[in-house]
Amino acid sequence: MLVLLLKTLIRTGSKSYFYDVEIKADFISRLLNKKNTGLVVSINDLRDKEFSGIKLTAEERFALSNFDKYRIAVLNSQTEEEMFHHQYRQLQVIANLSHWQEFLDEGLIS
Repeated sequence: MLVLLLKTLIRTGSKSYFYDVEIKADFISRLLNKKNTGLVVSINDLRDKEFSGIKLTAEERFALSNFDKYRIAVLNSQTEEEMFHHQYRQLQVIANLSHWQEFLDEGLIS
């Protein structure tokens, strides 16, 4: 498995700390190559549900939070503008077409 390490800056008050974030690089590939039969409820479907005032379950909120952390980590790890835009488009596809339960894995970002 291909793992990318990146440094993420966290600001707490006036102090700055760096920590390593592991990104499972093959996760995007696995989601993009997955064949779905039928309709799925996606991350963006959950966002629409939440914005409509419908209360999300704890699992749904966790999946949204996990996806957001993953998205930020992937985009922050890009060093070239072209790759940033490529990853951004891939993440949009994943948010629209992948089942939200794919993002329940706590090991997505370690």
